[in-house]
Amino acid sequence: MGRSKSSHRWLREHFSDPYVKKAQAEGLRSRAAYKLEELLDKNRLIRPGMVIVDLGAAPGGWSQLAARTLGGQGRVIALDILDMPSLPGVDFIQADFREDSAVAALEGLLAGQQVDLVLSDMAPNMSGVESVDQARAMHLAELARDFALQWLKPGGDFLVKLFHGVGFDDYVRDLRRAFTRVVVRKPKASRARSPEVYALATGRKPEQA
Repeated sequence: MGRSKSSHRWLREHFSDPYVKKAQAEGLRSRAAYKLEELLDKNRLIRPGMVIVDLGAAPGGWSQLAARTLGGQGRVIALDILDMPSLPGVDFIQADFREDSAVAALEGLLAGQQVDLVLSDMAPNMSGVESVDQARAMHLAELARDFALQWLKPGGDFLVKLFHGVGFDDYVRDLRRAFTRVVVRKPKASRARSPEVYALATGRKPEQA
């Protein structure tokens, strides 16, 4: 069976994309790294000595850039259900981060260290049905938020991909209750037609007694 018109259009757009070409030239695994790079430039998110957890990390663009930014002074732990080839400076756990086995593996790697930054660039496989896709995307974002609230140390930060639609405003309000500052940004590397944005929540508030 031949490719659909939309598939051909996506392939043409992908291979003519300047960020795709730049990623290939610079040895980065995905164009998504430039979204993180822009957010890093605007906010000093990554500092030497940090412990960073990257959820849904495959193929590894964000983990790769995070490890490069740390320059060996800190740790990056990547989790994904999918396999991911190894990266220098990145510990990889292939597991569903909701499962007990993933939690046990993460605890073993952390060995008592606290997490400074949780990253999530997760998105569902899109069906093309907006209501279904938005519900799936919000579910992933909620899982990432719950993980961040469980693992981040007080003062820690959380960066998550979101899509405008049902549940978006409530989600951002929830973040504002748990973090000192929340901003929503759309990096230049995000495709203009994409409804994706990124919520950056900084300064995890201490748990209330």
